[in-house]
Amino acid sequence: MPWLTASCGSRLVAAMYRTSTTASWVSLPTRRTTPAQRYASAVEASKRIRWDIDRDVIRGREFDFGRKFLPDGLSKVGELAFLTPAETRFLSQIQGRTYANVFGLVERFIAAEVLDVARDHQTGDQKALEALVRFTDEEIKHQELFRRIERMCAAGMPDGYAFLPEPNAVASAVLSKSRWGVLALICHIELFVLAHYRESIGDDAGLSELWKDVFLFHWKEESQHAILDELEWRRVHARLTDAERDQGVTDLIGLVGAVDGILQMQARADADYFLLRAGRPFSPDERASIHDVVLKAYRWQYIGSGVQGPRFAEVLASLTTPAQRDRIGEALSPILA
Repeated sequence: MPWLTASCGSRLVAAMYRTSTTASWVSLPTRRTTPAQRYASAVEASKRIRWDIDRDVIRGREFDFGRKFLPDGLSKVGELAFLTPAETRFLSQIQGRTYANVFGLVERFIAAEVLDVARDHQTGDQKALEALVRFTDEEIKHQELFRRIERMCAAGMPDGYAFLPEPNAVASAVLSKSRWGVLALICHIELFVLAHYRESIGDDAGLSELWKDVFLFHWKEESQHAILDELEWRRVHARLTDAERDQGVTDLIGLVGAVDGILQMQARADADYFLLRAGRPFSPDERASIHDVVLKAYRWQYIGSGVQGPRFAEVLASLTTPAQRDRIGEALSPILA
Protein backbone atom coordinates (compact mmCIF):
# COMPACT_ATOMS: atom_id res chain seq x y z
CA MET A 1 0.00 0.00 0.00
CA PRO A 2 2.11 2.91 -1.29
CA TRP A 3 2.41 6.29 0.37
CA LEU A 4 1.53 9.30 -1.70
CA THR A 5 4.20 11.54 -3.12
CA ALA A 6 3.71 15.29 -3.26
CA SER A 7 2.97 17.23 -6.43
CA CYS A 8 1.43 20.58 -7.19
CA GLY A 9 -1.97 20.70 -5.51
CA SER A 10 -2.61 24.42 -5.14
CA ARG A 11 -5.76 24.39 -7.25
CA LEU A 12 -7.20 21.52 -5.22
CA VAL A 13 -6.44 23.33 -1.96
CA ALA A 14 -8.12 26.47 -3.28
CA ALA A 15 -11.19 24.49 -4.30
CA MET A 16 -11.36 22.82 -0.88
CA TYR A 17 -11.08 26.19 0.83
CA ARG A 18 -13.79 27.79 -1.32
CA THR A 19 -16.07 24.85 -0.58
CA SER A 20 -15.40 25.03 3.12
CA THR A 21 -16.23 28.72 3.38
CA THR A 22 -19.56 28.38 1.58
CA ALA A 23 -20.75 25.02 2.89
CA SER A 24 -24.03 24.48 4.65
CA TRP A 25 -24.61 21.45 6.82
CA VAL A 26 -27.99 19.81 7.04
CA SER A 27 -28.01 17.46 10.01
CA LEU A 28 -29.69 17.13 13.35
CA PRO A 29 -28.82 18.30 15.90
CA THR A 30 -27.41 21.56 14.54
CA ARG A 31 -23.94 22.84 15.33
CA ARG A 32 -25.45 25.54 17.56
CA THR A 33 -26.08 22.93 20.23
CA THR A 34 -23.40 21.99 22.77
CA PRO A 35 -21.34 18.80 22.47
CA ALA A 36 -23.22 17.33 25.46
CA GLN A 37 -26.55 17.97 23.73
CA ARG A 38 -25.28 16.44 20.50
CA TYR A 39 -24.13 13.26 22.27
CA ALA A 40 -27.53 13.00 23.98
CA SER A 41 -29.36 13.57 20.69
CA ALA A 42 -27.28 10.85 19.04
CA VAL A 43 -28.35 8.41 21.76
CA GLU A 44 -32.02 9.26 21.24
CA ALA A 45 -31.70 8.92 17.47
CA SER A 46 -29.94 5.58 17.85
CA LYS A 47 -32.81 4.27 19.93
CA ARG A 48 -35.43 5.59 17.53
CA ILE A 49 -34.00 4.28 14.26
CA ARG A 50 -32.58 0.96 15.49
CA TRP A 51 -33.08 -1.74 12.83
CA ASP A 52 -32.59 -5.48 12.41
CA ILE A 53 -30.87 -7.07 9.41
CA ASP A 54 -33.50 -9.74 8.70
CA ARG A 55 -36.66 -8.06 9.97
CA ASP A 56 -36.13 -4.63 8.45
CA VAL A 57 -33.54 -4.84 5.67
CA ILE A 58 -33.46 -8.20 3.89
CA ARG A 59 -37.00 -9.36 4.71
CA GLY A 60 -36.53 -12.67 2.87
CA ARG A 61 -35.64 -11.00 -0.43
CA GLU A 62 -32.86 -11.57 -2.96
CA PHE A 63 -31.03 -9.09 -5.16
CA ASP A 64 -32.54 -8.29 -8.54
CA PHE A 65 -29.68 -9.04 -10.92
CA GLY A 66 -31.73 -7.58 -13.75
CA ARG A 67 -30.98 -4.13 -12.32
CA LYS A 68 -27.89 -2.13 -11.50
CA PHE A 69 -26.49 -1.94 -8.01
CA LEU A 70 -24.52 1.31 -8.09
CA PRO A 71 -25.80 4.41 -9.90
CA ASP A 72 -23.81 5.67 -12.89
CA GLY A 73 -22.61 8.73 -10.96
CA LEU A 74 -20.64 6.42 -8.67
CA SER A 75 -19.77 3.57 -11.02
CA LYS A 76 -18.83 5.80 -14.02
CA VAL A 77 -20.01 3.02 -16.35
CA GLY A 78 -21.63 5.62 -18.59
CA GLU A 79 -18.14 6.62 -19.72
CA LEU A 80 -17.73 3.23 -21.43
CA ALA A 81 -19.95 3.87 -24.45
CA PHE A 82 -18.91 0.64 -26.15
CA LEU A 83 -20.56 -1.52 -23.45
CA THR A 84 -24.03 -2.96 -23.97
CA PRO A 85 -26.77 -2.24 -21.39
CA ALA A 86 -26.31 -5.76 -19.97
CA GLU A 87 -22.56 -5.20 -19.67
CA THR A 88 -22.94 -1.84 -17.92
CA ARG A 89 -25.38 -3.50 -15.51
CA PHE A 90 -22.95 -6.33 -14.78
CA LEU A 91 -20.07 -3.90 -14.21
CA SER A 92 -22.24 -1.88 -11.81
CA GLN A 93 -22.99 -5.08 -9.90
CA ILE A 94 -19.29 -5.96 -9.64
CA GLN A 95 -18.57 -2.49 -8.32
CA GLY A 96 -21.55 -2.74 -5.99
CA ARG A 97 -20.26 -6.01 -4.57
CA THR A 98 -16.90 -4.38 -3.89
CA TYR A 99 -18.69 -1.33 -2.46
CA ALA A 100 -20.32 -3.50 0.20
CA ASN A 101 -17.05 -5.32 0.89
CA VAL A 102 -15.16 -2.06 1.29
CA PHE A 103 -17.64 -0.91 3.94
CA GLY A 104 -17.29 -4.22 5.73
CA LEU A 105 -13.52 -3.64 5.63
CA VAL A 106 -13.48 -0.07 6.94
CA GLU A 107 -16.02 -0.78 9.65
CA ARG A 108 -13.57 -3.29 11.13
CA PHE A 109 -11.19 -0.49 12.11
CA ILE A 110 -13.93 2.08 12.73
CA ALA A 111 -15.55 -0.11 15.39
CA ALA A 112 -12.20 -0.77 17.07
CA GLU A 113 -11.19 2.89 17.07
CA VAL A 114 -14.53 4.15 18.38
CA LEU A 115 -14.53 1.53 21.14
CA ASP A 116 -11.09 2.74 22.19
CA VAL A 117 -12.10 6.41 22.00
CA ALA A 118 -15.11 5.68 24.23
CA ARG A 119 -12.71 4.91 27.11
CA ASP A 120 -12.01 8.64 27.38
CA HIS A 121 -15.60 9.10 28.58
CA GLN A 122 -15.67 6.29 31.16
CA THR A 123 -15.72 8.65 34.13
CA GLY A 124 -17.12 11.65 32.28
CA ASP A 125 -20.23 12.36 30.21
CA GLN A 126 -22.19 9.11 30.31
CA LYS A 127 -24.33 10.11 27.35
CA ALA A 128 -21.15 10.48 25.32
CA LEU A 129 -20.06 7.04 26.50
CA GLU A 130 -23.44 5.54 25.61
CA ALA A 131 -23.45 7.23 22.20
CA LEU A 132 -20.05 5.77 21.33
CA VAL A 133 -20.89 2.31 22.66
CA ARG A 134 -24.04 2.33 20.52
CA PHE A 135 -21.95 3.54 17.58
CA THR A 136 -19.59 0.57 18.05
CA ASP A 137 -22.47 -1.90 18.33
CA GLU A 138 -24.02 -0.55 15.13
CA GLU A 139 -20.73 -0.80 13.24
CA ILE A 140 -20.39 -4.45 14.29
CA LYS A 141 -23.94 -5.03 13.02
CA HIS A 142 -23.01 -3.35 9.73
CA GLN A 143 -20.07 -5.73 9.35
CA GLU A 144 -22.46 -8.66 9.62
CA LEU A 145 -24.83 -7.03 7.13
CA PHE A 146 -22.06 -6.69 4.56
CA ARG A 147 -20.89 -10.26 5.12
CA ARG A 148 -24.47 -11.32 4.33
CA ILE A 149 -24.47 -9.14 1.22
CA GLU A 150 -21.25 -10.75 -0.03
CA ARG A 151 -22.74 -14.23 0.39
CA MET A 152 -25.88 -13.18 -1.49
CA CYS A 153 -23.83 -11.64 -4.30
CA ALA A 154 -21.69 -14.75 -4.55
CA ALA A 155 -24.81 -16.88 -4.97
CA GLY A 156 -26.07 -14.80 -7.89
CA MET A 157 -22.89 -13.88 -9.79
CA PRO A 158 -20.38 -15.92 -11.82
CA ASP A 159 -17.37 -17.49 -10.12
CA GLY A 160 -14.06 -15.67 -10.20
CA TYR A 161 -14.65 -12.55 -8.11
CA ALA A 162 -12.12 -11.87 -5.35
CA PHE A 163 -11.98 -9.16 -2.70
CA LEU A 164 -8.27 -8.88 -2.08
CA PRO A 165 -7.67 -6.76 1.07
CA GLU A 166 -7.59 -8.67 4.36
CA PRO A 167 -9.75 -6.74 6.87
CA ASN A 168 -7.80 -7.55 10.04
CA ALA A 169 -4.45 -6.67 8.44
CA VAL A 170 -5.84 -3.38 7.14
CA ALA A 171 -7.39 -2.58 10.53
CA SER A 172 -4.10 -3.23 12.31
CA ALA A 173 -2.23 -0.97 9.90
CA VAL A 174 -4.75 1.85 10.24
CA LEU A 175 -4.96 1.63 14.02
CA SER A 176 -1.19 1.94 14.33
CA LYS A 177 -1.47 5.59 13.25
CA SER A 178 -2.18 8.63 15.41
CA ARG A 179 -5.70 9.15 16.70
CA TRP A 180 -6.00 12.50 14.90
CA GLY A 181 -5.20 10.87 11.56
CA VAL A 182 -7.49 7.88 12.11
CA LEU A 183 -10.44 10.02 13.24
CA ALA A 184 -9.95 12.30 10.23
CA LEU A 185 -10.09 9.28 7.92
CA ILE A 186 -13.18 7.90 9.67
CA CYS A 187 -14.98 11.25 9.50
CA HIS A 188 -14.17 11.46 5.79
CA ILE A 189 -15.54 7.95 5.18
CA GLU A 190 -18.79 8.42 7.05
CA LEU A 191 -19.50 11.76 5.43
CA PHE A 192 -19.15 10.34 1.92
CA VAL A 193 -21.47 7.48 2.91
CA LEU A 194 -24.16 10.07 3.57
CA ALA A 195 -23.45 11.94 0.35
CA HIS A 196 -23.57 8.78 -1.78
CA TYR A 197 -26.99 7.77 -0.53
CA ARG A 198 -28.47 11.27 -0.47
CA GLU A 199 -27.13 12.40 -3.86
CA SER A 200 -26.98 9.18 -5.91
CA ILE A 201 -28.42 5.96 -4.51
CA GLY A 202 -31.67 7.00 -2.85
CA ASP A 203 -33.40 8.54 -5.86
CA ASP A 204 -32.25 6.11 -8.56
CA ALA A 205 -35.26 4.08 -9.65
CA GLY A 206 -33.11 1.79 -11.80
CA LEU A 207 -31.33 0.08 -8.93
CA SER A 208 -32.17 -3.21 -7.23
CA GLU A 209 -34.71 -2.39 -4.54
CA LEU A 210 -33.01 -4.58 -1.95
CA TRP A 211 -29.67 -2.95 -2.75
CA LYS A 212 -31.20 0.47 -2.17
CA ASP A 213 -32.72 -0.67 1.13
CA VAL A 214 -29.36 -1.97 2.37
CA PHE A 215 -27.88 1.49 1.96
CA LEU A 216 -30.98 3.29 3.18
CA PHE A 217 -30.75 1.55 6.54
CA HIS A 218 -26.97 1.90 6.60
CA TRP A 219 -27.38 5.65 5.94
CA LYS A 220 -29.85 6.03 8.80
CA GLU A 221 -27.32 4.98 11.42
CA GLU A 222 -24.31 6.51 9.70
CA SER A 223 -26.07 9.90 9.89
CA GLN A 224 -25.48 9.85 13.64
CA HIS A 225 -22.02 8.35 13.35
CA ALA A 226 -20.83 11.27 11.24
CA ILE A 227 -21.88 13.70 13.99
CA LEU A 228 -19.99 11.69 16.60
CA ASP A 229 -16.93 11.42 14.36
CA GLU A 230 -16.67 15.17 14.18
CA LEU A 231 -17.21 15.63 17.91
CA GLU A 232 -14.44 13.17 18.75
CA TRP A 233 -12.04 14.52 16.12
CA ARG A 234 -12.47 18.05 17.49
CA ARG A 235 -12.16 16.85 21.10
CA VAL A 236 -8.92 15.00 20.40
CA HIS A 237 -7.57 17.90 18.34
CA ALA A 238 -8.07 20.32 21.25
CA ARG A 239 -5.79 18.24 23.51
CA LEU A 240 -2.82 17.96 21.13
CA THR A 241 0.29 20.03 20.67
CA ASP A 242 1.07 21.64 17.32
CA ALA A 243 3.66 18.94 16.64
CA GLU A 244 1.14 16.17 17.39
CA ARG A 245 -1.40 17.78 15.07
CA ASP A 246 1.20 17.99 12.33
CA GLN A 247 1.94 14.29 12.80
CA GLY A 248 -1.79 13.67 12.50
CA VAL A 249 -1.79 15.38 9.10
CA THR A 250 1.18 13.26 8.03
CA ASP A 251 -0.69 10.14 9.13
CA LEU A 252 -3.86 11.18 7.29
CA ILE A 253 -1.87 11.65 4.09
CA GLY A 254 -0.31 8.22 4.56
CA LEU A 255 -3.67 6.60 5.26
CA VAL A 256 -5.22 8.09 2.12
CA GLY A 257 -2.22 6.81 0.18
CA ALA A 258 -2.76 3.36 1.65
CA VAL A 259 -6.43 3.51 0.69
CA ASP A 260 -5.42 4.39 -2.86
CA GLY A 261 -3.08 1.40 -2.94
CA ILE A 262 -5.98 -0.86 -1.98
CA LEU A 263 -8.20 0.75 -4.62
CA GLN A 264 -5.63 0.25 -7.36
CA MET A 265 -5.30 -3.42 -6.43
CA GLN A 266 -9.05 -4.06 -6.23
CA ALA A 267 -9.83 -2.05 -9.38
CA ARG A 268 -7.46 -4.27 -11.36
CA ALA A 269 -9.06 -7.40 -9.92
CA ASP A 270 -12.60 -6.20 -10.62
CA ALA A 271 -11.83 -5.08 -14.17
CA ASP A 272 -10.15 -8.42 -14.87
CA TYR A 273 -13.15 -10.28 -13.44
CA PHE A 274 -15.49 -8.29 -15.70
CA LEU A 275 -13.36 -9.01 -18.77
CA LEU A 276 -13.28 -12.71 -17.85
CA ARG A 277 -17.04 -13.00 -17.41
CA ALA A 278 -18.43 -10.44 -19.88
CA GLY A 279 -18.86 -13.15 -22.53
CA ARG A 280 -17.09 -11.47 -25.44
CA PRO A 281 -13.63 -10.19 -26.37
CA PHE A 282 -12.63 -6.53 -26.15
CA SER A 283 -9.97 -4.64 -28.07
CA PRO A 284 -6.76 -3.61 -26.25
CA ASP A 285 -7.99 -0.01 -26.11
CA GLU A 286 -11.35 -1.09 -24.70
CA ARG A 287 -9.68 -3.25 -22.08
CA ALA A 288 -7.47 -0.35 -21.06
CA SER A 289 -10.51 1.95 -20.84
CA ILE A 290 -12.35 -0.51 -18.59
CA HIS A 291 -9.37 -0.65 -16.24
CA ASP A 292 -9.02 3.13 -16.24
CA VAL A 293 -12.71 3.82 -15.59
CA VAL A 294 -13.00 1.31 -12.74
CA LEU A 295 -10.00 2.88 -11.00
CA LYS A 296 -11.37 6.36 -11.65
CA ALA A 297 -14.72 5.29 -10.17
CA TYR A 298 -13.11 3.82 -7.06
CA ARG A 299 -10.95 6.87 -6.47
CA TRP A 300 -14.05 9.04 -6.75
CA GLN A 301 -16.19 6.79 -4.53
CA TYR A 302 -13.74 6.37 -1.67
CA ILE A 303 -11.52 9.47 -1.83
CA GLY A 304 -12.70 12.30 -4.08
CA SER A 305 -16.35 12.39 -3.05
CA GLY A 306 -15.27 12.63 0.59
CA VAL A 307 -12.41 15.11 0.56
CA GLN A 308 -14.24 17.41 -1.84
CA GLY A 309 -17.49 17.22 0.14
CA PRO A 310 -18.45 20.53 1.74
CA ARG A 311 -18.70 19.34 5.33
CA PHE A 312 -15.40 17.49 5.41
CA ALA A 313 -13.64 20.42 3.75
CA GLU A 314 -15.16 22.77 6.33
CA VAL A 315 -14.08 20.69 9.33
CA LEU A 316 -10.63 20.01 7.90
CA ALA A 317 -10.09 23.72 7.26
CA SER A 318 -10.99 24.50 10.88
CA LEU A 319 -8.49 21.95 12.23
CA THR A 320 -5.49 22.58 9.99
CA THR A 321 -3.15 25.40 9.04
CA PRO A 322 -2.76 26.71 5.46
CA ALA A 323 0.59 24.91 5.22
CA GLN A 324 -0.98 21.63 6.33
CA ARG A 325 -3.79 22.03 3.81
CA ASP A 326 -1.18 22.62 1.11
CA ARG A 327 0.49 19.33 2.08
CA ILE A 328 -2.83 17.49 1.89
CA GLY A 329 -3.71 19.07 -1.44
CA GLU A 330 -0.34 18.19 -2.95
CA ALA A 331 -0.74 14.58 -1.84
CA LEU A 332 -4.28 14.30 -3.21
CA SER A 333 -3.58 16.00 -6.51
CA PRO A 334 -2.19 12.92 -8.33
CA ILE A 335 -5.17 10.82 -7.21
CA LEU A 336 -7.86 13.31 -8.15
CA ALA A 337 -6.26 14.74 -11.30
